Amino acid sequence: MTSVLTLLSSLIWWVLFSSVGAVVPAVIAWIVLRWSERTSVVFNRVYLACLIWCLFTMLLSAGVAAHLGIMHAPFGPLIASGTFRASLVLSMLVGVFAMWRLVPRIDARRIRLTSACFAVAVVMAITFGVVTTLASS
Repeated sequence: MTSVLTLLSSLIWWVLFSSVGAVVPAVIAWIVLRWSERTSVVFNRVYLACLIWCLFTMLLSAGVAAHLGIMHAPFGPLIASGTFRASLVLSMLVGVFAMWRLVPRIDARRIRLTSACFAVAVVMAITFGVVTTLASS
C-alpha cells in the first residue's frame, strides 16, 4: 500500500510541477506564434501543447539523469553529457509535433510547421540559457 501511495504522490507532483513549469514556455511560445503567424493563436491550446511537452521533457530528463547517476547538484556534467543533449533534441521534436498538431490559429487553420519549429527553438534557447546560468553558479 505504501508503494502505491508513493507512486500516486509522485504522479501528482509530476503533473503539478509540469503544469506550473509550462506557463512561462506557453507565454513565450504564444508571443512567438502570434508574431510568426501574423494572426492570433489560441492560448489555451498553446498551453496544452507546452504541458504535454513539459511532461515528456521532465520524464525524459529524469530518466537520463538517473541513467547517468547524476541526481544531485552540481548538474554541470549532466548538461555536458551527450546523452542528455540527445534527449533535448528528442524533446524538441516532441515539442514541435505537439505545437504543430494541437495549436490552431483563430481562423481554425493549423499553424505552420516552421512556426512551431521557431517557437520551440526560442523557448529552448531561453530555457537552456537560464539552466546553464543556474548550473554554473
